[in-house]
Amino acid sequence: MYDFKSIIPRRDTDSVKWDVKPNELPMWVADMDFKAAPEIITAMQKKVQFGIFGYEEPHTDYFNAVANWYESEHQTRPDPDWMIFCTGVVPSISSTVRRVSNVGDNVVVQAPVYNIFYNSILNNGRHVLSSDLVYDQQAHSYSVDWDDLEKKLADPLSTMMILCNPHNPVGKVWSKDELLRISQLCMKHHVTLFSDEIHGDLVCGKPAYTPIFSLPDNLIQQTIAAVSPSKTFNVAALHAATVIVPNEGLRNIVSRGLNTDELAEPNLLALPGSIAAYTKGHKWLAELKQQLIKNRQILTEFCNQNIPQIHVVTSNATYLVWIDCSELTTHSDQLERFIRDRTGLYVSAGTVYGGNGNQFLRINIACPETMLIDGLNRLKQGIEAFTSAKQNR
Repeated sequence: MYDFKSIIPRRDTDSVKWDVKPNELPMWVADMDFKAAPEIITAMQKKVQFGIFGYEEPHTDYFNAVANWYESEHQTRPDPDWMIFCTGVVPSISSTVRRVSNVGDNVVVQAPVYNIFYNSILNNGRHVLSSDLVYDQQAHSYSVDWDDLEKKLADPLSTMMILCNPHNPVGKVWSKDELLRISQLCMKHHVTLFSDEIHGDLVCGKPAYTPIFSLPDNLIQQTIAAVSPSKTFNVAALHAATVIVPNEGLRNIVSRGLNTDELAEPNLLALPGSIAAYTKGHKWLAELKQQLIKNRQILTEFCNQNIPQIHVVTSNATYLVWIDCSELTTHSDQLERFIRDRTGLYVSAGTVYGGNGNQFLRINIACPETMLIDGLNRLKQGIEAFTSAKQNR
């Protein structure tokens, strides 16, 4: 049994998440308040004790560890020859935008979506073109507007699409049929498809996560995927990811970009930490997912019973919960600030994700239950105060 109950003090540890006031409880940025698996820590300690930290490069043990993990966990084995090491998923996205599109091109996304995608596009002189996901107010779930997506992909200036699978922030896993359809549309309109699959291991139940590179060979020749142990094992500071490109020509273009941008060299802990995660982390992940299932149930039941003004969006992936606050406000950034000022609870305003995100909050539930319950009580207190303040205006 691994420890998912202990509260680990993280203030004054250079943590981005915990750089907050003494009374504040951060449940925003996507890292977990659980210690990494002991097997990962042991591997990194062994490396540090070795004491020589020269230049390094990944070899077959790293790439085979990634391939074996996907074969064991997701029943598909990517060819290690398809793989390129990179220092992170986001750096690989930005580098690929520069390499496979041109200044002034459109990059298609599906808002509300991870806000850093916008940075990768706009900072490189490209245009964001969103085919917004369709929200079902009754079912509290999202779907693709297929006619609109094809229209956006068919635009002559659309040369690339960034897919998020599972989708952050809404927590949706795209089914195999949906991925087939997206891939077919990208092929039809000559659009390079980049799939960010950093949350792929954190899926509980159906539909299961389908890696984009597991689709039929003829449908993945324009496809790039990026995976990482970062979210799965709470090792974001390792700065390690793998870019998977089945087509050799496209792979050479992506590889040249990553090397030109100096993004293909690991730090001293990236390789041993990642290899330990992928070879020894199966049991830890299974126990983590059980804790996340329980935490999601706790949150959902608490909100249903105590905060009827909000609704939890139906999802089975990631440890980020998307909360519909449309009965309270269409300016979730104002609601987020009010809750933080009044209770110290720090969550993410959905506004930054685009689409209809201005009516949502995103809450990170990857923490011990006692911390989660503290956060939920603060959320209830903040929303009650917000509702009262609105009524008294």
